[in-house]
Amino acid sequence: MSRAPVGRLAPFRDSRFRLFFATYSGSLLGSAMASVALSFAVLGSTGSPADLGYVLAARILPLVLFLLGGGVLGDRLPRRLVMLTADSIRAVSQGGVALLFALGHPPLGVVMALAAIGGLGEALFTPSLEGLVPALAPSEHLPEANALIGLSRSATSIAGPALAGVLVAVVGAPAVLAIDALTYAFSVLGLVLLNVPSTALGRRDSLLTQLREGWTQFRSRTWLWAVTVQFALFNLLVWAPYLVLGPASARAHYGGAGAWGAMMAGFGAGAMVTGLALLGRRPRRPLAVATVASFAWAAPSACLVAGLPLAFVVAGAAFAGCASATFNVLWSTTVQQQVPAEALSRVNSYVSFGAYALGPIGLAVAGVAADYTSIGTVLAVGVGWQLVASAVVLALPSVRAVRSASLEPRP
Repeated sequence: MSRAPVGRLAPFRDSRFRLFFATYSGSLLGSAMASVALSFAVLGSTGSPADLGYVLAARILPLVLFLLGGGVLGDRLPRRLVMLTADSIRAVSQGGVALLFALGHPPLGVVMALAAIGGLGEALFTPSLEGLVPALAPSEHLPEANALIGLSRSATSIAGPALAGVLVAVVGAPAVLAIDALTYAFSVLGLVLLNVPSTALGRRDSLLTQLREGWTQFRSRTWLWAVTVQFALFNLLVWAPYLVLGPASARAHYGGAGAWGAMMAGFGAGAMVTGLALLGRRPRRPLAVATVASFAWAAPSACLVAGLPLAFVVAGAAFAGCASATFNVLWSTTVQQQVPAEALSRVNSYVSFGAYALGPIGLAVAGVAADYTSIGTVLAVGVGWQLVASAVVLALPSVRAVRSASLEPRP
């Protein structure tokens, strides 16, 4: 791994990147807090891990269904406008969830409906985000821009759960969910003020034609679709069960919301330390490095299966955070450098669609499967799968062959 001769904080020289970074970080902090608050709001209202799985699945399902359309919009319309609309939708959705829980024990179906609206907002936001970053940082600073955004995700994933663990106990889960709604509004304001050149293609091709063009870009790169398949099954068998059964384990064996917040904070701490280490570095074979790191995603589930003390579970989550930071920075930079700018949103929508497609099934089934077997059995299946899948992907020549693109600016 080599160190490039560029400033680690070079993207901050651009005021547009600073503005986006600040408002997006605020939104990330709210979301990190809300993930803990929502889990314990649902568990406190119904007492059922299966119900929590249904709510999480309700959010993921529209995210999956509308991602491809969000990718087309991100390549066809100004990406800033698409993201602004998406965060407006998410602010209203999360505000409604907060109000429902503040008023008492809301019907599960209504909570699921609002969660689904939030998922729709995310489906619009996600493809455009990956396409907007290259407009805020020149190509030679893309790794630093992605690493800084990754650091923000990591820092907020530490601070968010830690704050949420305290605030849920002091002011209640509905108040934390309301704070998340306000951070989406903060992001909307930042996007309104952000001045970037229009990314719209100005084309009148049909939706089907644009989807077909995006699919051609996606399927022509073996490494791209192979890793996407890996993460579709990762979300089904590893991460979805962890998100549902992790809080249930924390509640049953480690004392509740504070323990789950510590696990999430451990994940963020590992990601933050690794993100700092990645600043200014360019591995020659980025996808090979990222895939090696992905073995560690099995660590927190393995610790829960083994019934280890909380400190070891938090350490396992930190290892998974290291994997997350390494993979996300190297993956995002590779895609942004290898895929034409005019197709980035559509290609990323195919990646996200594939990665999330099976997630709702995993979220909905994890609690039910644990009821019929055990929490340990479901998590153990995920651990075994992650180790096998990472080994298979690492063995693919197309993954090992991808090299870092030139650090020179694009003409």
